[in-house]
Amino acid sequence: MANNELVGIVGTGTMGSGIAQVAALNRKRVIAVDVQPQSLERAKASITDSLSRMVKKGAVSDSDAKDAIGRIQFSTDYADLAGADLLIEAATEAFELKRSILRKLAEIAGPESIIATNTSSLSVTLLAADVPDPTRFIGIHFFNPVPLMPLVEVVRGVATNDATSARAASFVGERGKTPIVVRNSPGFVVNRLLIPMINEAFFLLGEGVASAEEIDQGMKLGANHPIGPLALADLIGLDVCLAVMDVLLKDFGDGKYRAAPALRELVAAGRLGKKARRGVYLYE
Repeated sequence: MANNELVGIVGTGTMGSGIAQVAALNRKRVIAVDVQPQSLERAKASITDSLSRMVKKGAVSDSDAKDAIGRIQFSTDYADLAGADLLIEAATEAFELKRSILRKLAEIAGPESIIATNTSSLSVTLLAADVPDPTRFIGIHFFNPVPLMPLVEVVRGVATNDATSARAASFVGERGKTPIVVRNSPGFVVNRLLIPMINEAFFLLGEGVASAEEIDQGMKLGANHPIGPLALADLIGLDVCLAVMDVLLKDFGDGKYRAAPALRELVAAGRLGKKARRGVYLYE
């Protein structure tokens, strides 16, 4: 994709903001859309803060950071996305919400536009049913935090064609990320391996086998993981972890994917992790 091409992003939470930042920093024009003006304000503040930290670390220059913010247009109007070469849905991991967004994107997408979802576990093939040309629909699954994580899963639905897959992988590569192209399957590759491991850590915690600190220390020192599974759950968002487990259970019908009661209890209590300032751990 050329630098003058336009990337449209719907959803300006943690993932949407991160994708917008990465795209803009790599000289793409970006339009970020959300239905709530306050969400757009938070997204702009979050991106500005993230870029400021990168400047302080010497990762980017001050002028590049300012240019990146200048490339992002924040809007509540879907019509502003008309003409975008790549449209990315980055809303919360809720199937019906994503479907409603994709229907709106399908109405404004151009004949050559790619429509993508940033889903971490939902079926790309099922979501493709809401776009008129499923051959140009694909999953582009970034990982959190988007500016730092180098991997992106490019997920092909049943109808996704080779040209769409190649364009999506090219977009990812141009952002300095490493794409892996995977077939549509619940949880894809990474979350199918990772989230059940995190879920098992919640079983250990709920059964009192060890404290949260000891469980995390065990995996860090015993398995050489850079972060423990419970701290990672807080970073991902406990609600996201639970949603992925529920998708795996529903789609595979296998009881081994049953969510741990301790995980479900914390989500019910609103202890969603770092974004809520409290999850397994407390964040000041």
